[in-house]
Amino acid sequence: MLDIDARDAARAFSLTQPPPGFIDDPYPCYALLREHAPLHELAPGSVLLTRHNDVLAVYRSPHASSDKKLEFAPRLGVGSPIYEHHTSSLVFSDPPLHTRVRRLLMGALNQRAIARMEAGLVTLVDGLLARLAELPAPDLIEDFAARIPVEVIGNLLAVPHAERGPLRDWSLAILSALEPAPGPALLARANTAVSEFLVYLRKLVDERRRHPGDPESDVLTRLLQGDADGALSETELLHNCIFLLNAGHETTSNLIGNGMHALLRHRGELDRLVAEPGLITTAVEELLRYESPLQLNNRRLTAPLAVGGHELPAGTFVTLCIGAANRDPAVFTDPGHLDLARKPNNHLAFGQGAHACSGMNVARLEARIAIGRLLARYPGITAVGEPERDRRVRFRGLRQLPVSLG
Repeated sequence: MLDIDARDAARAFSLTQPPPGFIDDPYPCYALLREHAPLHELAPGSVLLTRHNDVLAVYRSPHASSDKKLEFAPRLGVGSPIYEHHTSSLVFSDPPLHTRVRRLLMGALNQRAIARMEAGLVTLVDGLLARLAELPAPDLIEDFAARIPVEVIGNLLAVPHAERGPLRDWSLAILSALEPAPGPALLARANTAVSEFLVYLRKLVDERRRHPGDPESDVLTRLLQGDADGALSETELLHNCIFLLNAGHETTSNLIGNGMHALLRHRGELDRLVAEPGLITTAVEELLRYESPLQLNNRRLTAPLAVGGHELPAGTFVTLCIGAANRDPAVFTDPGHLDLARKPNNHLAFGQGAHACSGMNVARLEARIAIGRLLARYPGITAVGEPERDRRVRFRGLRQLPVSLG
């Protein structure tokens, strides 16, 4: 009877109306789906994949398109600012636009550039950690995790410090429109955010054209200069600047916040990292696996593709459940256990293939420095009260994580 109930629960699963408790702990649902409905129909022509090998197969397929025009047209509204943004940025485009933008970005995010960031990032983190001690009720999200990526990406685009205030709210509004069923109020906020962001960026771009920066460290200058294949159009340029600020903010703040939340709930692993700070590199990979900042991704098939013993026809919309794939016991031993020394660790938190996250090594650097220096300075840190979880399905993170520094 239990197996029948489990199968029924898996078959009834909906991302637009998830079951009670799913936001707080989606992993039991993911386990049911992996076992009983690994290729789960969300709607006619739309499936959800939860097994690691199936998600990986789609990521690696040349027939899995990231272009979202067909998918987003009914959801976001053709011609709206939010539709224009999410169909013009790197993450939701195919070649040739994806190839051109990614090549320009990766030239500015190479290992030399990332190494140059480290000293400034240490200074930023140490300043935030010193400020935490002065606060009567420190919150690791608002006062720490959310502040780091805004500054890092702001530096990459050379956004003046005094003008960075609205960036986080714009980012949250714009990315929330990617939820499976965004309501009218959410879409209105997203459209307003894109419009305001564009007004600001046009001024920033005009200023940079008059006064170019060093293309080795200023990503906006590099994007403006283009390459041998030419420069980006105005629309492509502006929306990919928005994408950079949004993607860098969301992934990294959730990585740091989720990571610290996991460590605070697994005191033995936190104490292990304090005692063995050299574990920080594998620790960050395990924290990415254990609580993936991005839980869902999407592709549309441009040709038939065999997945999990079934052939999906061309035109199928595929939702990739990263959070489920990263807890798949077929790939990860004891996947519900947090092990900061886990090896191998082929998690999919940053995707794989041609669309693997272009900023993944920047995010890793931020997390290593943020978490490592936080625990070195405050090894007795503890959670205080209940954290507040973000109520979105696509992104997994926290709104508040109150702590005592010990």
